[in-house]
Amino acid sequence: MSFFFSKRLFLTLLLSVFSFSLFAQQEAAQPEPSKAELAIESINQDIVDLTQSLKTATGDERDAIQLQLFQKNEDLRSQLALAVSHKSLPEKVLLKNVKMQIQYSQGARSYLDEKIKVINQQINEAKTEDKLSLINHYRELQYYLDTTYQSSWQNLNWLADLDKADPKLEENLRDSTNTRLRLLSASIEYLNQQHDFTSSQLATSPESEKATIQLNQLIIKQRLDIATKSLRDLITIGDHLGIQTSEYKRLAFEVTGNITHDLLNTQVIWAIITNWSNNALDWLVDNAPQHLFQLLVFALILLIAKGLANVARKIVTKTVSSKNLKMSQLMQDFFVSMSGKAVWVIGIMVGLSQIGLNLAPILTGFGIAGVIIGFALQDTLSNFAAGMMLLIYRPFDVGDFVYAGGVDGKVSHMSLVNTTIRTFDNQIIIVPNSKIWGDVIKNVTHERIRRVDMVFGIGYSDDLLKAESVLADIVNSHPAVLRAPEPMIKVHVLNTSSIDFIVRPWVKTDDYWDVYWDVTKEVKLRFDREGISIPFPQQDVHLHMVNQQEA
Repeated sequence: MSFFFSKRLFLTLLLSVFSFSLFAQQEAAQPEPSKAELAIESINQDIVDLTQSLKTATGDERDAIQLQLFQKNEDLRSQLALAVSHKSLPEKVLLKNVKMQIQYSQGARSYLDEKIKVINQQINEAKTEDKLSLINHYRELQYYLDTTYQSSWQNLNWLADLDKADPKLEENLRDSTNTRLRLLSASIEYLNQQHDFTSSQLATSPESEKATIQLNQLIIKQRLDIATKSLRDLITIGDHLGIQTSEYKRLAFEVTGNITHDLLNTQVIWAIITNWSNNALDWLVDNAPQHLFQLLVFALILLIAKGLANVARKIVTKTVSSKNLKMSQLMQDFFVSMSGKAVWVIGIMVGLSQIGLNLAPILTGFGIAGVIIGFALQDTLSNFAAGMMLLIYRPFDVGDFVYAGGVDGKVSHMSLVNTTIRTFDNQIIIVPNSKIWGDVIKNVTHERIRRVDMVFGIGYSDDLLKAESVLADIVNSHPAVLRAPEPMIKVHVLNTSSIDFIVRPWVKTDDYWDVYWDVTKEVKLRFDREGISIPFPQQDVHLHMVNQQEA
């Protein structure tokens, strides 16, 4: 049942006002009433009849009659507005009707103010689960109270149209509107603070208490919305009455965030800026020392973390470089880098916790983000996995000459996602680890010693044994050629235009190319001195001359 219309006191007021209004109109009516008079008289008669019916009605029927009474009064005001605008009724009749509406609005406003105080007290004392039903009655009362203020302002306009302006009545409405604006603004600020408080409670409370806090937050939000709507409605009336409403407009904007044409007003903008600056100054005065101390603690923790990271790198470097562990340079670099980064991450997390940040949501967010990024960066994760396999199985190390991933060169450095190879002509080539791990890897410099494979040919007319002796002398006399394993010099194949020798000395890996180039050069020089030829591809062309007479 409606909280407003279910009260007999207000209905008695409504009945007395409109019964008197109807009597006044009948007394002042012309012998032949106009259409406007007949319409107003008909509505007044309906109101009287409905009020009489309400005395005996119950249940849903009573609620329906109450709603009809309110609607009939709105219809009456619409007809009265047209009559005042077009002067379609005698001035005396119009004036009496307007005065009746003034009495009605004043009486209704006083009545509703008392009822709102009562229901506010009931809401404050009620249990949380019972407050929602009371909120609906509270919203209804606020709506009707706002309507009385709008009606009062319209009544003043009607008096002005009838050249019967009442400055005292306007002053009373201005005082009443100003008082209500102050009360609403104070209520909005309090409810807004309560809403922010429950939001912070909800973020830190256990799951068992969240349902109660959410219900309480919903109730506060509904009351805040009701008060804000009433404030906006009254601001419009306050502007008409010459009340300074810039602070109230600023409050409505900050609570709702809705941008309206009011923000174009310089006074409203200045009020918003002033309030923000005052809030910022108050925040600095209250919180700056604490936050500065927290920042100093945070900076100190970062400095300590940096020092510990350097110490951790040195310790890990010394540990992984131990000969007993037999770690590759790539593996050593990986552990050294990860040790420093791990200390840094721990230091940052400790520092953030000291300045009041809750790390649980951050870590949860990182976990969720990791899953999402994992799906988005599958190729990168594949490279990461391949990098781990390369570190574990160590097919090459920094400084090795390799053929890997379709590239040949010296390994410069390696990360968990790619390997940097430097070619002999000093080009830098970055190869994804997945491409290296998924292809053939040829490590040329992995072993300590290597065999240099060379082939030299002599002509069929040259001395075979002499050539063999010269090759043996050249190889054995080179200082970089190892004595063990022994060099191999053998006649390999009788080719189409040469007899080929294989020459295979063993050298240290670092001396490979020096021996290859030196021996090749010396073979040419010694063969020339010893008169041993080195065959090369050639073609003999024979011309056969044909006699013309024979042709």
